[in-house]
Amino acid sequence: GDIKRKIYHPVYLLHGEEPYFIDAISDLIESSVLTDSEKEFNQTVIYGRDTDPGRIIDQARRFPMMSNYQVVIVKEAQDVKTIDELSTYAEKPLNSTILVLCYKYKKYDKRKSLSKIVEKKGVYFESARIRDDKMPSWISAQVDARGYTITPKANNMIADYLGNDLGKVDNELNKLYISLPRGSQITE
Repeated sequence: GDIKRKIYHPVYLLHGEEPYFIDAISDLIESSVLTDSEKEFNQTVIYGRDTDPGRIIDQARRFPMMSNYQVVIVKEAQDVKTIDELSTYAEKPLNSTILVLCYKYKKYDKRKSLSKIVEKKGVYFESARIRDDKMPSWISAQVDARGYTITPKANNMIADYLGNDLGKVDNELNKLYISLPRGSQITE
Protein backbone atom coordinates (compact mmCIF):
# COMPACT_ATOMS: atom_id res chain seq x y z
CA GLY A 1 0.00 0.00 0.00
CA ASP A 2 2.78 2.45 0.94
CA ILE A 3 4.60 1.96 -2.37
CA LYS A 4 1.45 2.67 -4.39
CA ARG A 5 0.98 5.85 -2.32
CA LYS A 6 4.62 6.79 -3.07
CA ILE A 7 5.70 6.42 0.56
CA TYR A 8 9.12 4.82 0.42
CA HIS A 9 11.50 3.54 3.07
CA PRO A 10 15.31 3.58 2.91
CA VAL A 11 15.80 -0.18 3.42
CA TYR A 12 13.55 -3.14 2.64
CA LEU A 13 14.52 -6.58 3.92
CA LEU A 14 12.14 -8.95 2.15
CA HIS A 15 12.75 -12.48 3.40
CA GLY A 16 11.06 -15.82 3.82
CA GLU A 17 10.24 -19.17 2.31
CA GLU A 18 7.76 -17.90 -0.31
CA PRO A 19 9.56 -16.10 -3.16
CA TYR A 20 6.31 -14.95 -4.82
CA PHE A 21 5.61 -11.98 -2.49
CA ILE A 22 9.29 -10.99 -2.36
CA ASP A 23 9.32 -10.78 -6.17
CA ALA A 24 5.98 -8.96 -6.25
CA ILE A 25 7.18 -6.19 -3.88
CA SER A 26 10.59 -5.91 -5.53
CA ASP A 27 9.02 -5.78 -9.03
CA LEU A 28 6.59 -3.07 -7.88
CA ILE A 29 9.48 -0.93 -6.57
CA GLU A 30 11.51 -1.62 -9.72
CA SER A 31 8.67 -0.61 -12.04
CA SER A 32 7.06 2.29 -10.17
CA VAL A 33 9.52 4.41 -8.17
CA LEU A 34 11.49 5.91 -11.06
CA THR A 35 10.46 7.04 -14.54
CA ASP A 36 12.07 5.27 -17.49
CA SER A 37 14.51 8.15 -18.04
CA GLU A 38 15.46 8.26 -14.32
CA LYS A 39 16.11 4.49 -14.25
CA GLU A 40 19.10 4.78 -16.58
CA PHE A 41 21.31 6.46 -13.96
CA ASN A 42 19.47 5.72 -10.73
CA GLN A 43 18.38 2.08 -10.76
CA THR A 44 20.80 -0.76 -10.10
CA VAL A 45 20.01 -4.47 -9.87
CA ILE A 46 22.76 -6.61 -8.32
CA TYR A 47 22.79 -10.37 -7.73
CA GLY A 48 23.88 -11.61 -4.31
CA ARG A 49 26.49 -14.05 -5.61
CA ASP A 50 28.23 -11.24 -7.55
CA THR A 51 28.62 -8.77 -4.71
CA ASP A 52 29.49 -8.20 -1.05
CA PRO A 53 28.32 -5.80 1.70
CA GLY A 54 31.08 -3.28 0.92
CA ARG A 55 30.04 -2.94 -2.73
CA ILE A 56 26.35 -2.75 -1.83
CA ILE A 57 27.08 0.04 0.68
CA ASP A 58 29.21 1.95 -1.88
CA GLN A 59 26.32 1.77 -4.34
CA ALA A 60 23.72 2.74 -1.71
CA ARG A 61 25.77 5.81 -0.65
CA ARG A 62 25.72 7.33 -4.14
CA PHE A 63 23.42 10.28 -4.69
CA PRO A 64 20.74 10.17 -7.37
CA MET A 65 21.28 12.08 -10.64
CA MET A 66 18.39 14.30 -11.77
CA SER A 67 15.97 12.31 -9.59
CA ASN A 68 14.77 12.29 -5.99
CA TYR A 69 15.69 8.65 -5.50
CA GLN A 70 18.20 6.02 -6.36
CA VAL A 71 16.92 2.41 -6.27
CA VAL A 72 19.32 -0.45 -5.47
CA ILE A 73 17.83 -3.94 -5.66
CA VAL A 74 19.84 -6.92 -4.43
CA LYS A 75 18.27 -10.07 -5.90
CA GLU A 76 19.09 -13.44 -4.32
CA ALA A 77 20.45 -11.58 -1.28
CA GLN A 78 20.69 -14.92 0.57
CA ASP A 79 23.87 -15.48 -1.53
CA VAL A 80 25.62 -12.41 -0.04
CA LYS A 81 28.18 -13.72 2.42
CA THR A 82 28.33 -11.70 5.67
CA ILE A 83 25.15 -9.81 4.69
CA ASP A 84 24.69 -8.75 8.32
CA GLU A 85 27.53 -6.24 7.74
CA LEU A 86 24.91 -4.11 5.97
CA SER A 87 23.61 -3.19 9.42
CA THR A 88 26.19 -0.37 9.62
CA TYR A 89 24.59 1.19 6.52
CA ALA A 90 21.03 0.44 7.71
CA GLU A 91 21.77 2.38 10.94
CA LYS A 92 22.39 5.57 8.92
CA PRO A 93 20.88 5.05 5.48
CA LEU A 94 20.79 7.70 2.79
CA ASN A 95 17.20 8.95 2.53
CA SER A 96 17.53 9.34 -1.24
CA THR A 97 18.38 5.64 -1.64
CA ILE A 98 15.84 2.83 -1.60
CA LEU A 99 17.78 -0.36 -0.86
CA VAL A 100 15.81 -3.56 -1.46
CA LEU A 101 17.24 -6.86 -0.19
CA CYS A 102 15.47 -9.92 -1.65
CA TYR A 103 16.47 -12.72 0.72
CA LYS A 104 14.67 -15.82 -0.56
CA TYR A 105 13.69 -19.35 0.40
CA LYS A 106 14.42 -18.97 4.11
CA LYS A 107 13.81 -16.59 6.98
CA TYR A 108 16.45 -14.04 7.91
CA ASP A 109 17.55 -14.58 11.50
CA LYS A 110 15.51 -12.21 13.69
CA ARG A 111 18.29 -12.05 16.29
CA LYS A 112 20.82 -10.54 13.88
CA SER A 113 21.44 -6.81 14.02
CA LEU A 114 20.35 -6.18 10.41
CA SER A 115 16.82 -7.45 11.12
CA LYS A 116 16.52 -5.43 14.31
CA ILE A 117 17.66 -2.21 12.61
CA VAL A 118 15.52 -2.67 9.50
CA GLU A 119 12.47 -3.37 11.68
CA LYS A 120 12.98 0.09 13.24
CA LYS A 121 14.12 2.10 10.23
CA GLY A 122 12.68 0.38 7.17
CA VAL A 123 10.47 -2.49 6.07
CA TYR A 124 11.12 -5.96 7.46
CA PHE A 125 8.75 -8.22 5.57
CA GLU A 126 8.46 -11.96 6.02
CA SER A 127 7.00 -13.83 3.06
CA ALA A 128 5.57 -17.01 4.53
CA ARG A 129 4.39 -20.05 2.60
CA ILE A 130 0.63 -20.30 2.29
CA ARG A 131 -0.73 -23.46 3.85
CA ASP A 132 -2.34 -25.92 1.42
CA ASP A 133 -5.78 -25.45 2.99
CA LYS A 134 -5.57 -21.68 2.31
CA MET A 135 -4.73 -22.08 -1.39
CA PRO A 136 -8.32 -22.13 -2.75
CA SER A 137 -9.09 -18.76 -1.14
CA TRP A 138 -5.77 -17.33 -2.43
CA ILE A 139 -6.62 -18.57 -5.94
CA SER A 140 -10.13 -17.03 -5.72
CA ALA A 141 -8.67 -13.68 -4.66
CA GLN A 142 -6.14 -13.70 -7.55
CA VAL A 143 -8.84 -14.61 -10.09
CA ASP A 144 -11.23 -11.93 -8.73
CA ALA A 145 -8.50 -9.28 -8.85
CA ARG A 146 -8.02 -9.99 -12.56
CA GLY A 147 -11.75 -9.71 -13.28
CA TYR A 148 -12.62 -13.40 -13.64
CA THR A 149 -14.53 -15.96 -11.58
CA ILE A 150 -13.70 -19.61 -10.97
CA THR A 151 -15.87 -22.61 -10.09
CA PRO A 152 -15.05 -24.30 -6.76
CA LYS A 153 -14.21 -27.51 -8.63
CA ALA A 154 -11.74 -25.79 -11.00
CA ASN A 155 -10.23 -23.96 -8.02
CA ASN A 156 -9.72 -27.23 -6.11
CA MET A 157 -8.24 -28.91 -9.19
CA ILE A 158 -5.61 -26.15 -9.51
CA ALA A 159 -4.86 -26.24 -5.76
CA ASP A 160 -4.57 -30.06 -5.73
CA TYR A 161 -2.49 -30.26 -8.88
CA LEU A 162 -0.07 -27.37 -8.24
CA GLY A 163 0.07 -27.33 -4.44
CA ASN A 164 1.19 -24.12 -2.72
CA ASP A 165 3.84 -22.97 -5.21
CA LEU A 166 2.38 -19.49 -5.79
CA GLY A 167 4.64 -18.68 -8.73
CA LYS A 168 3.55 -21.82 -10.56
CA VAL A 169 -0.15 -21.21 -9.77
CA ASP A 170 0.08 -17.57 -10.91
CA ASN A 171 1.80 -18.68 -14.12
CA GLU A 172 -0.92 -21.22 -14.94
CA LEU A 173 -3.68 -18.69 -14.15
CA ASN A 174 -2.02 -16.19 -16.51
CA LYS A 175 -2.21 -18.78 -19.30
CA LEU A 176 -5.97 -19.12 -18.64
CA TYR A 177 -6.51 -15.34 -18.72
CA ILE A 178 -4.88 -15.15 -22.16
CA SER A 179 -7.33 -17.67 -23.61
CA LEU A 180 -10.48 -16.31 -21.93
CA PRO A 181 -12.20 -12.94 -22.31
CA ARG A 182 -12.20 -10.80 -19.16
CA GLY A 183 -15.24 -11.47 -16.99
CA SER A 184 -15.36 -15.18 -17.90
CA GLN A 185 -15.75 -18.00 -15.45
CA ILE A 186 -12.92 -20.49 -15.24
CA THR A 187 -14.44 -23.97 -15.19
CA GLU A 188 -12.91 -27.40 -14.81
